Amino acid sequence: MGISRFFVSLCVSWSFLIWGTHQLQSSQTQVLFQLRKQLEYPKQLDNLLNPGIDLCFLSSPQINITCQDSIVTEIRIFGDMHTSLSQNFSMDSLLATLSRLNSLRVLSLVSLGIWGPIPDKIHRLQSLEYLDLSWNFLYGSIPQTVSRIVNLEILKMDGNFLNGTFPDWFDSFSNLTSLSLRNNLFNGPLPSSIQRITSLTDINLSNNKISGKLLDLSSLSSLRWLDLSNNKLDSGLSSMPRGVVVVLLSNNSLSGRIPEQYAKLNELQQLDLSHNALTETALAGLFALPSIVSLNLASNMLTGSLPMHLSCGSKLHLVDISNNRLRGLLPSCLNSNVKTRVVKFSGNCLLVDLGHQHPDTYCVVNSKEKKGSRGKSVGILIGVIGGIGVVTLFLAFGFLVLCRRYCPRGTSEQHLLQKAVHENSVTGFTAEILTNARFISDAAKLGSQGAPAHRQFSLDELKAATNNFDKFTLLGEGSTGKIYKGRLENGAQVAIRCLTVSRRFTIRNLKLRLDLLAKLRHPHLVCLLGHCIESEVKDEYGANKVYLIYEYVPNGNYRAHLSETNSEKVLKWSDRLAVLIGIAKAVHFLHTGIIPGFYSNRLKANNILLNEHRMGKLSVYGLSVVAQDIDKDKVSLGNPDGQRRIVDPTVLASCSQESLSIVVSLTINCISPESSTRPSFEDVLWNLQYAAQVQATSDDQRSGKTLLSP
Repeated sequence: MGISRFFVSLCVSWSFLIWGTHQLQSSQTQVLFQLRKQLEYPKQLDNLLNPGIDLCFLSSPQINITCQDSIVTEIRIFGDMHTSLSQNFSMDSLLATLSRLNSLRVLSLVSLGIWGPIPDKIHRLQSLEYLDLSWNFLYGSIPQTVSRIVNLEILKMDGNFLNGTFPDWFDSFSNLTSLSLRNNLFNGPLPSSIQRITSLTDINLSNNKISGKLLDLSSLSSLRWLDLSNNKLDSGLSSMPRGVVVVLLSNNSLSGRIPEQYAKLNELQQLDLSHNALTETALAGLFALPSIVSLNLASNMLTGSLPMHLSCGSKLHLVDISNNRLRGLLPSCLNSNVKTRVVKFSGNCLLVDLGHQHPDTYCVVNSKEKKGSRGKSVGILIGVIGGIGVVTLFLAFGFLVLCRRYCPRGTSEQHLLQKAVHENSVTGFTAEILTNARFISDAAKLGSQGAPAHRQFSLDELKAATNNFDKFTLLGEGSTGKIYKGRLENGAQVAIRCLTVSRRFTIRNLKLRLDLLAKLRHPHLVCLLGHCIESEVKDEYGANKVYLIYEYVPNGNYRAHLSETNSEKVLKWSDRLAVLIGIAKAVHFLHTGIIPGFYSNRLKANNILLNEHRMGKLSVYGLSVVAQDIDKDKVSLGNPDGQRRIVDPTVLASCSQESLSIVVSLTINCISPESSTRPSFEDVLWNLQYAAQVQATSDDQRSGKTLLSP
């Protein structure tokens, strides 16, 4: 009997304990209701209205609220909103509300359509240890007041529009372990303060516009993951922490040699240095690292030969040394007979698989020139010194000639351009638009950060790059002329488009127009590296030939990938959405990044190219400035047959129905004959991103992953 009473008493005590632990204080409940209102009633928070529900047990793949001692300590909300928050939304008010939760340690508001700059008052969330505001529409810089959240361990703001240079106060976070600011618009150099955050385990700053020097990060003894890919870093490689596991530095402008220290990174599993300008032969020790699984050195300028006694680590699964200047034979451990290892080596001068290699002279020309240049250096120095006086005289003489030739006529460049525009009304651009720098200042700022300088090429350079425009270098021919693949003297691969331009454009006028195109730089536009005007030879109609030199995008066009049947190469629905989002950003830039925007409605699958990371780049843009657009074909979706053609079996097999419906509905609205019903480009971009988020949620649910785990 006594035991029974004791058991009942104990159960009642536990009941009160549980009630006291989880029943929220009324003030905390009011904060959650206010939060729901400020986020404009997302369906994830509908359960807040259910009577009797214990909010501390509110948990699903889209929302999780955790409490301790009747106080909210964690809020995680993953959105799937169809539209962004309205203009009534206030980031300032949202933070003011959240700051009332004095014990809030975890705040994750992902993909909720939150927009605006981050207010200075964010420091009021002083208890935060985990902050994730990814995949929203935040813009501007990160306020310095964030540094006052001293307990912060994880900071994520991926996929926003944050810009400016990286703050140099990150070392204020003595406990920071994870820093992820990928897919934003940050520029300028890496802050030196990162070198002092020894608690960091992973850094992801990929897909920004970071330029300058790659910092020595060897002091970060806890670092395991480093991703700085797709930026504008232009220094040599630096030392890495001995315990690093993943290093991703592809698609920068890194040069020089690979440090010997890399061969001592015994825990390194993945190293990607592809698409840089590294010139020294890869260290043999990299291949033999005990933990290495993937080694990508493709598309650099590596020279010499690999040692025949080269040994490979037992875990090495993927090696890519293609598109360099390597010679000789492949070592046995890189032989195709090793079934457990994939080795890519085309585009070198190796004595194997000759059909996909360059002739040996291609890989030795630079070394010969380098040796010869040493003997000539003294002569060049003397020539430069002696030529200074001669150049001065020539400049003075040239100035007089130019003044006599042009000044009496009173003809300015703007007048020349205005005359040509008047004669050729097809372009629709006035002289003021094409010559006044204030109309293109934003485009110049966006593209100039660390981008290769636009320059004028000689015809001899282009002939050397394409073996005199050999038919085997022809990539294709479209309405805007033939396109050739070439390799410049410095090893860079390029695509060369040959245009025929009306004789109504003078040479000076053409140069002004090409200068306009040179200022258009964006991560999802194929970069225009330079031009060549073949003015000496004209066709029977007196037209000029103009060559536009672009960066080479190696993975072909989007249309070819849509018809791919290889299961490893096929583009799943999520891949296609990622490509479309990138292209939408590029077109949005062409509409708004310059004033007034221009784009000639050439958005076709053939004009979208994919790089080695399957990132979409628009290849045909702005050509109406220098050549008439003659291709008027249309990918019509205004009829049932066209709508059926958009959904192929690959899409049906890999998409969620909700994600697909969003894109189909968006497409139909875009081609509406009524302009008033067409969405703005901001709406287009938002809906594509929303469709991608819906698909990501569906994919994670299928694979059984927990979306909101820290």
